[in-house]
Amino acid sequence: MIGYLWRATCGYRLQPWNSPYLRWRLETYLGTPAADIDFRQFWRLAWDNRADLFRFLRWAGRMR
Repeated sequence: MIGYLWRATCGYRLQPWNSPYLRWRLETYLGTPAADIDFRQFWRLAWDNRADLFRFLRWAGRMR
């Protein structure tokens, strides 16, 4: 699970809301345009959908 987060935020570990990959994942999952995702919206989306995000991270960890 931590390994996936480490790879997904490569180059953006201190600013994950700027990661093109994570923006794309949020856009395809939630339908929110990636260009509109800023610091506040990123963390609000992550917090509001934390159960789904943890379930995805567990799945991604098993698939590795």
